Amino acid sequence: MTDLLVLRPEPGASRTMARAALLGLAARACPLFRIEPLDWSPPPASEFDALLVTSAQAVRMGGAALARYHNLPAYGVGAATAAALREAGFAKAIAGEADGAAIARRIAEDGHRAVLHLAGADVAPFDAGPLALSRVALYAAVEAADRPELAAALAPGAVLLVHSRRAAARLATLVDPADRGALHLIAISPAAMAASGAGWASLQAAAAPNDDAMLALAAMLCK
Repeated sequence: MTDLLVLRPEPGASRTMARAALLGLAARACPLFRIEPLDWSPPPASEFDALLVTSAQAVRMGGAALARYHNLPAYGVGAATAAALREAGFAKAIAGEADGAAIARRIAEDGHRAVLHLAGADVAPFDAGPLALSRVALYAAVEAADRPELAAALAPGAVLLVHSRRAAARLATLVDPADRGALHLIAISPAAMAASGAGWASLQAAAAPNDDAMLALAAMLCK
């Protein structure tokens, strides 16, 4: 059976592997980063008229302090982030369907302007349009796997799942161009695909930025 390698940090890696198992795919994890919380000072909720979260990790790292924002309209960049918000007490969290720019447009269309953006220390840039974003970093992704560790996890024909632009860029530094021709890469977005570099046996971006779309591509490669 073709190896399926999940490169995202925990706890997301375990969730991806569980979804892969439902499709009959045996996946292994080799996270390129680990998540570490950052100290943060929650700004007053009264300064904002909406909350934007672009990573479910930010919800997990926010802790009890998130409760002070329960009265704000809450928006998650995708379904997984919106689900994490609902689990944290945001009963009517709205899910985006694409990327940061898309959910920013939705927030603006709903009439909001002053927006608290909870995220990680590294955020892919996006067009916020007319929104006045106040970004607060709740966590940092710290490099984990090194070159020998990743090389030991790879086998010719392996399918690699890359869940972020930053992970794709790091993967490109860890895998020599001469070794990429035997490896298939599936990226969560066109931006992540572009950051992966060239020379892979195949390189695809998922039709939507979520596990289901990525694993649909993986299932075809792993047959």
